[in-house]
Amino acid sequence: MESYKLVLPEHLNHYGHLFGGNMLKWVDEISWIAASRDYPGANLVTIAMDKVEFQKGVGQGSILRFGVQKVREGNTSVQYQVDVFCDDIESGKEERVFSTHITFVRVDAEGRKAPLRQPG
Repeated sequence: MESYKLVLPEHLNHYGHLFGGNMLKWVDEISWIAASRDYPGANLVTIAMDKVEFQKGVGQGSILRFGVQKVREGNTSVQYQVDVFCDDIESGKEERVFSTHITFVRVDAEGRKAPLRQPG
């Protein structure tokens, strides 16, 4: 799945670069959407991101492309690879600025782990 975000002034820190927390929020949100589409009706919660390392600063007006791809499915959890690219609209060049693996687990109404694929 692919999704896009425009970096606006309210997303920036006092140095004029994207707050890392905004990037993590978008990665979590966009990945959750991908997982929810793969597992309709499942209650999925984030349990892990394997690495948080920002590879390059992102400025105002940048267009971010989020690529989300399922890489592993277990009994109760699923993992996705997320790559975030920054488009320079002036030059047309694209550069990866962040990547991680994010893991979701399916939970039941009481918050206990549940099988991803329900029988029936």
